[in-house]
Amino acid sequence: MPGTTPFQFAQEALDTAHAEDPKHEMTEEGEQPAELLYAQRMSDWLARVAPEASEPLQLAVRAQHLRRWEVPRDDYPRDRPGYLAWRRDLGRRQAALAEEIVREAGYDEAAVEHVGALIRKENLKRDADTQALEDAACLVFMAHYFSDFAREHDDDKLVRIVAKTWRKMSPRGHELASALTLPEREREIVARALSA
Repeated sequence: MPGTTPFQFAQEALDTAHAEDPKHEMTEEGEQPAELLYAQRMSDWLARVAPEASEPLQLAVRAQHLRRWEVPRDDYPRDRPGYLAWRRDLGRRQAALAEEIVREAGYDEAAVEHVGALIRKENLKRDADTQALEDAACLVFMAHYFSDFAREHDDDKLVRIVAKTWRKMSPRGHELASALTLPEREREIVARALSA
């Protein structure tokens, strides 16, 4: 598009894909496609986690759940190995789709490969960009989805999940998560997870 930067082109293409999500959520602004809302929340949290984030990192964060609804969780066994296989396959697929969009936008192959590696969460804890993406994902979960998720699970399971989530995060992620205003039950679960 004339006058559009590669970043603008790529982000618009990602958001166009997110907008096709058949699942919608109600917000104060009205009904929105669920994955478009998730992508916007990811970008908002990244701005707090890493204000100086590079364009590839910003695009990887925006593409975190790219076309996720096309690979339903129910297509995999309802056990831990099935869950891990689903997550692995999703990451690979989302990375490939995002790489295609970023390449089409005009980025060089180094940037394209970086976006894919980030979405696959390569070198977590060793790569600052991968860690920033993981922090954003954990914060989005805790700030926007934890309460609904908590209604479907018992406290012991939630404590284990929060403890695992906390271990994935950086000190900056911990700082931002500690400042969240959570309902009483969720606050207690976080406190139990951190004292375990």
